[in-house]
Parts: sequence; structure tokens; C-alpha cells
Amino acid sequence: MNLRVAAAPPRTGSGRLIMVLGGLSAVSPFAIDMYAPGFPQIATSFGSSGTAVQLSLTACLIGLAVGQIVLGPVSDARGRRGLLLAGSALFTVFSLVCALAPSIAVFDVARLLQGVAGGAGIVIGRAVVSDQFTGAHAARQLATLSVIGSTAPVLAPVLGGLVLGLGSWRLVFVALAVTGLVLFAAVWAWVPESLPAERRRPGGLPAALAAMGGLLRRRELVGYLLVMGCGIGALFAYISGSPFVFQTVHGLSPTAYSLVFATNAVGTVAAGVLFGRLTGRVRLNSLLTIGVIITAVSLATLVALLAVGVSTFPTTWACLFGLTFGFGLLLPASIAIILAIGDDAPGAASGMLGGTQFVLGAAAAPLPGILGTTTAMSTAVVVLGCTLLSAAALVALARPWQGHGEPADQQR
Repeated sequence: MNLRVAAAPPRTGSGRLIMVLGGLSAVSPFAIDMYAPGFPQIATSFGSSGTAVQLSLTACLIGLAVGQIVLGPVSDARGRRGLLLAGSALFTVFSLVCALAPSIAVFDVARLLQGVAGGAGIVIGRAVVSDQFTGAHAARQLATLSVIGSTAPVLAPVLGGLVLGLGSWRLVFVALAVTGLVLFAAVWAWVPESLPAERRRPGGLPAALAAMGGLLRRRELVGYLLVMGCGIGALFAYISGSPFVFQTVHGLSPTAYSLVFATNAVGTVAAGVLFGRLTGRVRLNSLLTIGVIITAVSLATLVALLAVGVSTFPTTWACLFGLTFGFGLLLPASIAIILAIGDDAPGAASGMLGGTQFVLGAAAAPLPGILGTTTAMSTAVVVLGCTLLSAAALVALARPWQGHGEPADQQR
């Protein structure tokens, strides 16, 4: 069966298109976090260690990185729609394999492949936006996807806990399989082929990967990738270190910590909404610079307070809220600029974007506890280091004053 349809900009139904692409962007964060409350149950079910179960999370993250790096450029050569349909279908299949897995080994392999399939929705969804929209309109749509992607990790553990209240951990993956099936139907109904044959890059995967290599030779693109990637690293270090900071240092209960985490996530969402409102009136590079400054100043303030012995719950919370708010500007601005710079190969650009996110995020996550104990200072120093690297990449490589990636009517 031929899954391709003629490409056409969505003059009507763009709201449905973005809704479907948002669902594709959210399903992988749900797959990452939704089963976390069931870790003890899974270990008992398989008779395995907690470490072996945690390996399934690492496997999913690796799959997401590989899927985005490979499938983004492949979609430049083969089109978007067929790969989106295949990714949604395979996400459903591997979710069911996870639900029925007889051993931890099968479960971990299925999680890896589930991540690869889920990566298709994230990376190709961004490429579809680049195909269908331009300038400030594209930036607004990417901001919408960013807000959805930022909200999903907050809701996932909560919904996972509710599902676990109804049955075993296997029910979580049944729910993910049903979600994948719904997304398959939605892609079939509402997502047209956005990359016509005449705009595709011939030569298959080797040519697509060569296009990625060509993009990496652009200094400014590498700079923006590092700005975004180091920002993601700061966020992952905050996520991995903050439970110890708020629960061990400040004595919060798990429920109270969840409320703090959710409030900080609301900061990211609020900043993303603000970004969408300002796009078209304020330069993307200005919004990006403001986001980087807010994250760096917030963490520098926290480190300075901790260094002089001020370690209170309100000051720590306020500074980390500044981090998440600044990130809500940094992420959509950097994504929009990266895809604008790489608009001659949007799938490749989106693949590098996604791969950078997960590689640098996974590298930064364990650093707060690298010395054996996760403390408020170790977490703050690691997060500050990531934000300073992001700022350095902005100044040394991205050079936002040159106006890279801006809509034509905003370039100076």
C-alpha cells in the first residue's frame, strides 16, 4: 500500500496538524517517565535488580537519540508521512512487547526499539513544521510543540501512578500501545506528506548523512546546537539532583517535592507561552539570549548563596524556578533558529537537534552525584557549569548579534 500523498501546505486543519504533531512529541516523554513509579514492581516481577530495571530507561533514551539522528535525515530522502506512520505503528508494537515481556532482557531490548520508534514522531514532527510553515509562524508552532514536550514529563509519572492504581505495571505499556494506535490513526487522517518528491534529497541514507555532515560545517549551527544541548544538560542535571536537594536537604515529602517540581515545570510552560506571544515582535536571537541570561544568573545566584551559607528552601526554589523559566525561552528559540539555518535539510537538522538533546542530557544527568553524594552545592555547580557552557557557545559560536535564523523581515 502506498502511504504517500501529495504535499500541500495545510491551508485548513493546521490546528489538527499541530495537535497530532504535539501528540507525537509528547508520547516519547510519556514512554520515558510514565512507568517510573512501577520500578519496584517491575524488579519484583522479573526477579531482577533495580539497576537492571533502570537500564531499561537508559535503553529508551539511547533509542530516542539514535532514532532521531538516523530517521531525521532519512525522512529528507524518503518523505515524512510514511515514516511517521511506521514509527507510530512500531511504537504500538514494541509497547505491547514491553507489556508482555517474559524477562528483563526482552523488556530492555523492547524499550530500546520503542525509543527508536518514538524518536520518529519527535524528529519528523519538527521537520513537518519546517516544511509547512516559515518565519514567525513556524517559530510559534515549534513553541507549541516545545510547551507540549515540556509538560509531558510532569504529567507522565502522575498518570503512571493512576494507572498502577488500577493494575500491574504491564498496564502502563498497554496504555502506551493504545496511545500509539490512536496516533497512527491521527497521522493517517490529518498529516499529509509535507515533502514532495522534487524537494527530497536523493541517494538514500548515505546522502542524508552527508547532508548532516554538511550542516555540521556551519559554525553558527554548531553553536546553536551547543546552546540548546548544554541547556538540556542543565535541565537533566536539575531533574536528577533536585529530589535529593528538596527531599534530603530540605526535608520535603515525595508529595511535596512533586508539587515543587510541577510548579517549576509550570515556569517552563509559562515561558513557552510568552515566547509564542512575543515571536514576530521580538527577534528570536534576543529571546534566546534573554533565556540564556536568566538561566545563568539564576544558578550563579544559587551557587553564591550556598557558598556563603544561605541554604533555605525558598531561595533554592526561587533560583531553580528561574532556571526552568529561562529554559522555556531558550528551548523554543534555539529550535526555531536551528531549523531555520538548516532549512535546506530540515530532517537532518531536526535529527541532529534531537540527538544533541538526549546525548548531552544523558551525559549531564549523573554528574550531580559523581563524587558519591548528591548535595545542593554539587547539583547547583553542575547546573551552573552547563548554563555557562551554553552562554559560552552562544557568544563564541552562535554569535546572535549576526541575526542567524531570523525571519527575513527581522534580519538586520
